[in-house]
Amino acid sequence: MLKNIVMNGIAMQEDSSLTILDVARKHGIDIPTLCFLKKDDCNFTHRPASCRVCVVEVKGRRNLAPACATYLEEGMEILTNSYKVRQERKNIVELLLSNHPNACLTCRKSNSCELQALSSKLGISNRLEFAGPLSQENKEYRHGSILRNPSKCILCNRCTAICKEIQGIGAISASQRGFATVISDGHRCVNCGQCIQVCPTGALMQYEDATDIEKKLADPDTFCIVQTAPAVRVSIGEGFGLEPGTDVSKKMVTALRYIGFDRVFDTNFGADLTIMEEAHELVERIRHGGKLPMITSCCPGWVKYIETQYPDMLDHPSSCKSPQEMFSSICRTYYAQKYNIDPKKMVIVSLMPCTAKKKEITREQNMLDGLQPTDFSMTVKEFISMVKRYGLDISNLPDGEFDDPLGESTGAADIFAQTGGVMEAAIRTAGVWLDGDAPWNINWETGYDSGIKESTVTIGGITLNLCIASGLANAGKVLERVRSGEKNYHFIEIMACPGGCLNGGGQPIAKDGKYAETLAKRRAGIQAVDKSKSARISCDSKSIQTLYEEFLGAPGSELAHHLLHTSYADDSETI
Repeated sequence: MLKNIVMNGIAMQEDSSLTILDVARKHGIDIPTLCFLKKDDCNFTHRPASCRVCVVEVKGRRNLAPACATYLEEGMEILTNSYKVRQERKNIVELLLSNHPNACLTCRKSNSCELQALSSKLGISNRLEFAGPLSQENKEYRHGSILRNPSKCILCNRCTAICKEIQGIGAISASQRGFATVISDGHRCVNCGQCIQVCPTGALMQYEDATDIEKKLADPDTFCIVQTAPAVRVSIGEGFGLEPGTDVSKKMVTALRYIGFDRVFDTNFGADLTIMEEAHELVERIRHGGKLPMITSCCPGWVKYIETQYPDMLDHPSSCKSPQEMFSSICRTYYAQKYNIDPKKMVIVSLMPCTAKKKEITREQNMLDGLQPTDFSMTVKEFISMVKRYGLDISNLPDGEFDDPLGESTGAADIFAQTGGVMEAAIRTAGVWLDGDAPWNINWETGYDSGIKESTVTIGGITLNLCIASGLANAGKVLERVRSGEKNYHFIEIMACPGGCLNGGGQPIAKDGKYAETLAKRRAGIQAVDKSKSARISCDSKSIQTLYEEFLGAPGSELAHHLLHTSYADDSETI
């Protein structure tokens, strides 16, 4: 229903379902926010109205109203930027700063901190009106790949909302009361990093390995190898002013060489290898009565989730390692033997869109004859900072090429970056093996939630029921329906992060809150890379074919199982 209102002296008609903040933004009026969060990439809005930074004047009301949670009423007269409003916002932010370490020079969130930017916008100087001791010690605590500093927390609860509502985990929550209130973490955490992506300050950050990596690069006794994930090539450019979705693969290769890596390979090789093993496993389960549905296993956040939340269903995930771990296993064996390199002198670094990959590399089940296959995993954000420290600008670098033979890949590997990509890549190869033809462009229909999609394909006379889900809350919905027998799928793909790796916890944060637009551009970029490849089915990769001929034998062989497959364990007791 339309309501007649007046905003800043201008009469307008707007729908009653809108808040004052919605209308202001619609008309280009700036109302600052801190606790408010709108993530249109996963259709989620968090409006607790707790920080009160967005307060406005509404005629006839004694108190200022929070614009983010005040809906339109007939005849409303609103002032969004009066002197009273500006002073109140300034007082609120100064109160937040009075309980903040204000160590901007040494904070890694500096220049991208929303509290810092808001302080500048409101004209707050270094002489604060309010002062007092910190209620929390200025100290970082590590939980897996995530660092938490309670003294920098402004209790906006964005992190708790995203963890509970979108990820369905509830690993973090507010505890204690008053000035002692703190956001505490728990053992449910899967290290997906989505909390980091929405934190407005430096209270939640990723653990970084860059210093240790740089030391290894400077060590002449190490042979440093880097592998780059599918999703990173269309997001790195954002750190250098390029549009999301810009493919910087070749310039990324050059930057990695300049930094000092001895070999620059592509995790896409590992993705093609994953498909060879995973498609073979799917075909074997279908033909020989194996456990169905089979569920993809390349996302470590998802793997941790099922180990802790659904341990009774651990026979459903594929036994395949992730592309990161498959690549490193082949690097330390096949590549090391082929080029006479001591695998113990290898330092293998992965460049990933994901914070959970930092935890995955330490999994005991992935160890390779006592060696950790991947030594370090760095995120896109981490890599962007490293490149800048080396005085490089990716946008101005010459093109480079991945090294052979672990740098070759097909388009099927590129689409691992997006939700549905692993499924489509596996079906392309399974289709070839089952009837000599690969189905393309799977027609997905929205299932029982916007983050869940379903489809059926028929290959080799077999009709397969397929499902993809992103966001762990959606994963839980799918598993519950499978467990109850309500849904009978053959194959399921699950990604922990909404939209897949393109939206991972280690990716650059969407500029100006344009989450959906940024994700869409990254998706278009990765799809263009897939279409540009001469080979778009994993089994068509010449390097993959050579690997099996020279070393592995065949998909599912004894050696392949030893190097490329893993196991899972009931981890529910950690909850």
